[in-house]
Amino acid sequence: MNTVGVIGLGIMGSSYVRNLLKNGFQVVGYDLDTARVQELQAEGMQPGKSAVDVASQCTEIITSLPSPQALHKVVAELAELGPRLREIVVADTCTLAMADKVLAMQNLHAAGGTLLDSPVSGTGAQAAKGDLIVFASGNAEGVKRMMPVFAGIGRLTHDLGAFGNGSKMKYVANLLVTIHNVSTAEAFAFAQKAGIAPESAYKALFGGAGSSRILEVRGPMMVAGDYQTGLSATHRLMHKDISIISGYIDALAADTPLFNLAAKIHDEAIELGFEMQDTASVCAVMEHRNGINRSKG
Repeated sequence: MNTVGVIGLGIMGSSYVRNLLKNGFQVVGYDLDTARVQELQAEGMQPGKSAVDVASQCTEIITSLPSPQALHKVVAELAELGPRLREIVVADTCTLAMADKVLAMQNLHAAGGTLLDSPVSGTGAQAAKGDLIVFASGNAEGVKRMMPVFAGIGRLTHDLGAFGNGSKMKYVANLLVTIHNVSTAEAFAFAQKAGIAPESAYKALFGGAGSSRILEVRGPMMVAGDYQTGLSATHRLMHKDISIISGYIDALAADTPLFNLAAKIHDEAIELGFEMQDTASVCAVMEHRNGINRSKG
């Protein structure tokens, strides 16, 4: 198997590393947080000293970075590689504004490299299980080369064609995630008002016509009322994604009333102190709105 580089070892990036190792790849990883590097090194990952060091050992690289600034910094560093850059394909899996994706692609292309826009759909818990969908877009040969790598981190990859289509599809997917988070939370609060315990509601709804992937994945957290154990995505991260989607919606002058309302309820979760907890905590918002306080037993 080829050696794959992973730059950015947060919730998603660390899951990429573990699943690639499990699927027989050798992995070189890099992150500014040395503790993350050391943890994954103990599991079989080769540590990289920098983004350039990773690229000196790999021709297929995945980036999973926390901000557009971090992506642009990595691209600028890789641009210093010289002729070797022509051999490298970088698949960026971040959810970022379209302008940042395009700028990063143009800058890497100008230096001779290939950047793919390949965000993933799925929670951190799903990433840990390799249960992700990859929305690949960009250079066709680059996408073809990365297909085995994508298969190593997820269960399905869609080749969406032109660069940027991956992000557009991710915006659509996260629009639904935003809505389904709130619709699931509303259902649990409604069930409690009707005298049905959350665990009973979850069992009855799971797999039925009213279910969703979000109910199945985040429902257990809502049942437990525990939004820190098994953290999949914080409200801080989700707020960033919602802001990006809202900006693109405004640019298209699209009408998205359900998303707009669901976004406000996610904002309420931050106001109630859940910023660094899982987005399943919108259930606590809906319980608060309905006068439900499970902490009283």
